[in-house]
Amino acid sequence: MSLPTKVDIREVCLRDGLQIEAPIPLSAKLEILEAVVATGVREVEATAFVSPSKVPALADAAELATHLDRYRVSHDVEFSALVASPNGAKRAIAAGLRSVEYVVSASDAHSRANVARTSAEATAQIAEIVAIAHDNDTSVEVIVATAWDCPFAGPTDPQRVLDIVSAAVSSGVDRIAIADTIGTATPRRVTTLIEKVRPLAGRLPLGAHFHNTRGAGLASAYAAVQAGVRRLDASVGGLGGCPFAPGASGNIATEDLVYLLRDSEVDVDVDLDRTIDAAIVAQLAVGHELPSALLRSGDRIRG
Repeated sequence: MSLPTKVDIREVCLRDGLQIEAPIPLSAKLEILEAVVATGVREVEATAFVSPSKVPALADAAELATHLDRYRVSHDVEFSALVASPNGAKRAIAAGLRSVEYVVSASDAHSRANVARTSAEATAQIAEIVAIAHDNDTSVEVIVATAWDCPFAGPTDPQRVLDIVSAAVSSGVDRIAIADTIGTATPRRVTTLIEKVRPLAGRLPLGAHFHNTRGAGLASAYAAVQAGVRRLDASVGGLGGCPFAPGASGNIATEDLVYLLRDSEVDVDVDLDRTIDAAIVAQLAVGHELPSALLRSGDRIRG
C-alpha cells in the first residue's frame, strides 16, 4: 500500500492529555498552548465541556476558551472541544468554539462508565447535537470510542462501530473518527476495520485516534494511513489517557508520530524540534516523566 503525500495531525494534549491528570493551573495550560501552536499544528483540541465533577482537570474549559482567539488568526489554528451531550455542545458554542467532537462508545459498558448512557442512547443524541451545532455555524465530528476493544467487555463487534458511523453520516456530521481507547489495536485489525468504515464515511474526512498503551500505537497509526486515513490525533510527550477506561494510558506522542511520518516522506505541517520543545513544557507542567520515545532518545538529526 502506498503512503499519501500529506497527513493532518490534531494535537490533543490539552484535552485528552490532561483529562487524566491532577488539575493544573490555567497559566500552565496557556504555557502548553503557546508551545503547541508554535509547532505549526493546524488543529488543536483545546478542552472539553463535560461535567467538572467527572473530569476536574478540565473544569476551566470556558475560561481557557477566552484565550483562543488570538491564536486562531496569528497561527491559523482551528480549535475544537469535546462534548458529551447537547448541553455540552451549547456550552462550547457559547464559549466561542466552532468545532466540536462528540464521542460515542461502541461498548455499552464503557458508554455507561463514561456518560451514564448505553451506546444506543448516546447515538440517538447525534442528530440533536448536529442540529444545535449547524444552527450556530459549528462543525461536528463523531468519534467512535472503544472501536476495537472495551476494557470491561473485551473485543468490540465491528458492526457496532459501523452502526454508529451510519447514524452519524445520516445525521449530517462533518467528520468521522474511530478511536482505540485502550491501546489494544494492532495493524491488521486496524486495516480490517478501516476498510469497513471508509465506504460508510463516503466523502467525509476520516480520522483515527490511537494509544500506545501496549506499544503498538505508532504501528497502528501507520497502518491507518496506509488504509486511507488522513487525520491522526496525537499528544505531545504521549501525555494522556481515558479516566473511564482502566489502564488506558499513553496517547501516541506527537513528536514520535512526526518523526515516523517525516522519515516516511509524508508531510505533516508540524515542526519536529518545536514539538519536542512542547513536550518538555508539558512534562514540566504535569510534574512527571512522559512516555515519549523522542524525549528519551532525541531526533536522529537534532540529536
